[in-house]
Amino acid sequence: MKTTPFTEKHISLGAKMHEFAGYNMPIEYSGIIDEHLTVCQGVGVFDVSHMGEFWVKGPHALDFLQKVTSNNVATLTPGKVQYTCFPNEDGGIVDDFLVYQYEPEKYLLVVNASNIEKDWNWCVSHNTEGAELENASDSMAQLAVQGPKALLTLQKLTTMDLSALPYYTFTHGEFAGVKDVIISNTGYTGAGGFELYFYPNEAMKIWDAVFEAGAEFDIKPIGLGARDTLRLEMGFCLYGNDLDNTTSPIEAGLGWITKFVEGKNFTSRRLFEKQKAEGTIRKLVCFEMIDRGIPRHGYELYSADGAAIGVVTSGTMSPTRKIGIGMGYVRPEFSKLGTEISIDMRGRKLKAVVVKPPFRK
Repeated sequence: MKTTPFTEKHISLGAKMHEFAGYNMPIEYSGIIDEHLTVCQGVGVFDVSHMGEFWVKGPHALDFLQKVTSNNVATLTPGKVQYTCFPNEDGGIVDDFLVYQYEPEKYLLVVNASNIEKDWNWCVSHNTEGAELENASDSMAQLAVQGPKALLTLQKLTTMDLSALPYYTFTHGEFAGVKDVIISNTGYTGAGGFELYFYPNEAMKIWDAVFEAGAEFDIKPIGLGARDTLRLEMGFCLYGNDLDNTTSPIEAGLGWITKFVEGKNFTSRRLFEKQKAEGTIRKLVCFEMIDRGIPRHGYELYSADGAAIGVVTSGTMSPTRKIGIGMGYVRPEFSKLGTEISIDMRGRKLKAVVVKPPFRK
């Protein structure tokens, strides 16, 4: 398995380790519920160095990105971040990711760890515009410092005014005595906070500084288990569960990152325009349990009268709500808020209801 610059630290702190996307990653430390609540109420630190990073540079960078992404990259200015996806030729999604505009002709793509090789090959094979591409995944490390106390923690370590960074913007400069650190007001938890990008040789210096600065707020390291429950409580999609190469952004409720602006002739545009105009055969919904039970990926969904209508893509016991919550694709007529559905859990059909995310208010 691959390692991150923090792998030995995780092991020394007693984390439960497991393979994820080819990396030896921490799944939990003190327990998923405790870690989840730490992020919601205070501040926690995730090692997300396994994520992939690609630079796209040069005079043809924007033309390339407008062709391969669903969102309108032309609206970005330096310091702004955008959520988007790579559509494939069949109307599915290669990956969902973030685009950072670093300079007018320089962009950073942050892609899912499990899709680095696939995404890189996709970019290279579709780069007919001649953009300059660089796979920097092995030369960048990343920490996500999340929670309501993240700002107070990180501001101690830099003269950059982090309170002046709106959501989905970033800056770069000196942090914890380390030069050229990217600090981004982004995250996958819905609890607020920042993501830090830096060279791997500076990793432990930054880790130690962050934990020292956050000591007064009872800062804790957080594993991937709580990262999943946090994102699910917000209704955020996870590639491989809620999104894949067969799901379209329109079906997944991501029409807001699918922009049909003039001159943007991206992959599968015509199909997505048709889906938006005529509707889709399924829709991704959020639901919460009425009966006691925990929905899991792959469980079948049924209508109130027993007809099969779809499948669960993500599910868990909500650490803050103490009820089962989940996401899944259903036939459109069952996607209306308040619709009662049921989930087959080992032969028992348990009641649930379609709700509007987030689950955690």
